[in-house]
Amino acid sequence: MSRTLRRSPRLRQREAAGSGTKPNHAAVVAIKAVHTLAWLSIESCVVYLLVSGLAGRTDKRAGIAAAVVTTETLVFAGNGFRCPLTGLAKRYGAESGSVTDIYLPRWFAHNLPAIHTPLLVLMAYLHVKNLRRGRATGL
Repeated sequence: MSRTLRRSPRLRQREAAGSGTKPNHAAVVAIKAVHTLAWLSIESCVVYLLVSGLAGRTDKRAGIAAAVVTTETLVFAGNGFRCPLTGLAKRYGAESGSVTDIYLPRWFAHNLPAIHTPLLVLMAYLHVKNLRRGRATGL
């Protein structure tokens, strides 16, 4: 029996994936599209939190938006500060790089963590301030 036959199907599949097999363009496009839609929905939550925080409104909607942003942040941090879909896109043949799975300008996508960190701090500050003000006025 040859060595190839004794290998598990999963091992042969991994070897084939790393040996320059033809990329699955449709899968890469689908992953990028899903990731871009997820990013847009998360960004809408970020914008809502900033606007509502600046307007002094901390309500149920802000709580839901904060839960979405917090979950995304925890997933990102739990994956070593790398989007879990990047590896998936690479597996299906996307070009290498840290932002292979999103339709955004490369410089912007590459700097998203640096852009969002101060925004997260600002959102938290605004909503904590709003909650404290609400408690102080008996709301």
